[in-house]
Amino acid sequence: MKENLGFCLFILVLTLGISSCLGKFVVEKNSLRVTSPDSLKSVYECAIGNFGVPQYGGTLVGTVVYPKANQKACKDFNEVDLSFKSKPGGLPTFLLVDRGDCFFTLKAWNAQNGGAAAILVADDRDEPLITMDTPAEENANADYLQNITIPSALVSKVFGDTIKNALSKGEMVNINLDWREALPHPDERVEYELWSNSNDECGPKCDSQIEFIKNFKGAAQVLEQKGYTQFTPHYITWFCPESYLLSKQCKSQCINHGRYCAPDPEQDFSRGYDGKDVVVQNLRQVCLHKVANEVGKPWIWWEYVTDFAIRCPMKEQKYTKECADQVIQSLGLDLKKIDECIGDPNADVDNPILKAEQDAQIGKGDRGDVTILPTLVINNRQYRGKLDKGAVLKAICSGFQETTEPSVCLSEDIQTNECLVNNGGCWQDKATNVTACKDTFRGRVCECPVVQGVKLSGDGYTHCAASGYQRCAINNAGCWKQTRDGKTYSACDESSNGCKCPSGFTGDGVTCEDIDECKVTGACKCPHCKDCKNTWGSYECSCSDSMLYMHEHDTCIIKEARIVGSWNLVWVVFFALAAAGGGGFLVYKYRIRRYMDSEIRAIMAQYMPLDNQVGERESHENLLSRGNV
Repeated sequence: MKENLGFCLFILVLTLGISSCLGKFVVEKNSLRVTSPDSLKSVYECAIGNFGVPQYGGTLVGTVVYPKANQKACKDFNEVDLSFKSKPGGLPTFLLVDRGDCFFTLKAWNAQNGGAAAILVADDRDEPLITMDTPAEENANADYLQNITIPSALVSKVFGDTIKNALSKGEMVNINLDWREALPHPDERVEYELWSNSNDECGPKCDSQIEFIKNFKGAAQVLEQKGYTQFTPHYITWFCPESYLLSKQCKSQCINHGRYCAPDPEQDFSRGYDGKDVVVQNLRQVCLHKVANEVGKPWIWWEYVTDFAIRCPMKEQKYTKECADQVIQSLGLDLKKIDECIGDPNADVDNPILKAEQDAQIGKGDRGDVTILPTLVINNRQYRGKLDKGAVLKAICSGFQETTEPSVCLSEDIQTNECLVNNGGCWQDKATNVTACKDTFRGRVCECPVVQGVKLSGDGYTHCAASGYQRCAINNAGCWKQTRDGKTYSACDESSNGCKCPSGFTGDGVTCEDIDECKVTGACKCPHCKDCKNTWGSYECSCSDSMLYMHEHDTCIIKEARIVGSWNLVWVVFFALAAAGGGGFLVYKYRIRRYMDSEIRAIMAQYMPLDNQVGERESHENLLSRGNV
């Protein structure tokens, strides 16, 4: 009895610690639009329930029904003989029920069994919207919790009363639930984090958590390995107030002198594992992700957590460091680095890893504080709904910027390909099987595609055409083209963006027809022309008196005169070239001869006097003799 009292006291202390270190809890909302009646047309807020399967990235249209009996939906509707299953061709039913008397999840389960497509819970008090969650652990053993698939939302008391009033007057209330903007989708990569716990003795929530990790492991690893996502695991810890640091409860549930604590797994201090064992294992999993990320393989975290849950369960008394080390070594990670990251749990100092985890629990920006375990955060926005592979994958896919989603998001299990029905209303060239319809997770976009490296341009709905260089290579840019008798004519011109029929054809360029030049253009009408014959893309014409037809000038010329004139021109050119060659030879010979004479004279002057040199010498001697006289 004392142990149970001590445990309750410790839980109360932890609650006080949580409220002092955490700032706010943000209620995640989606848009609710009333489309009829006119008096209610507007957009309202509703809080997404933390169970069922919200249609992240999509919409759901339905008509509201408020039951005549069992208005709080705490009983099976079969007991009051009511069914809300929509008739063929009718809108789905959104069941409006009142808050109170039973768990939110039981209301949703009864509504789902009654045939409703969604449940709206009207608050019974005037207060800000809250998040409808699953029951606490001691009340969470109901089998139906994991089988709730319809989306749920809490609406304000005022809005709920307004809908009831309209329904009582016989008006049809139609509503569009819109989750397309429930999660941010800024770019081509989704960043998400999972706040969980290594404790496997906390009942159905722990069981569903590890089951989700096992089922989602494959998809998570592929998305991260291909760079589509960035995943970060987190763990909640609390601190023990200073006045209780020396208590048995704090010593058994906390490490590092009361700085980091977790509740007792079995909620009984006298048996089994302690809360501090859970804190150390949580720390080990954070450090493992850190070390795996350093070697470029952060997705190993999924392998470790899955293997540890299978090989080292608390029930078999294997929730130990020795068992954890064996799993780590089997995955090829550096055990020494992980131990260094964990540090000394008994030291009276801050652990930087766990300190960062506590800081991260506090909400920043649009993200509220993390107080619910497990909690999934996608693009800094808390996910609400069932922790199920299909539901979570839908939510992650809604976080990608449209048209950047990986192929897994476009599978039939996740979404409907709207391009398969009437091509999504987009442009299509059936001849080449080219379409402007691009399937996306949220629906489809009509965008002119790139074909063989050429970007088609247009509105994507009624028109797409190639433009610029090589545009004629794509279905001839939509212009006319035909081949006959080995000849090919095309109306596509890469130098312009339009279509123009080639010479010999007439039309708008999309269709071209042969012109009969003999009848239409007056071809083959020269004085000596005769026998005009039209051909595909051209014509043929002959001449009388052995004359030749000049097609480009539409005239006839004398064949012999043309030959004689041609030979005369040849002879003239020949003689001109011969004369030029002979003159050049004579000039060359003359210049060579003068050059040789000058060279020979220079050589002979070195060995014998020449006539002009003898005369110069005699003149010089006469001058000298006169000087001596």
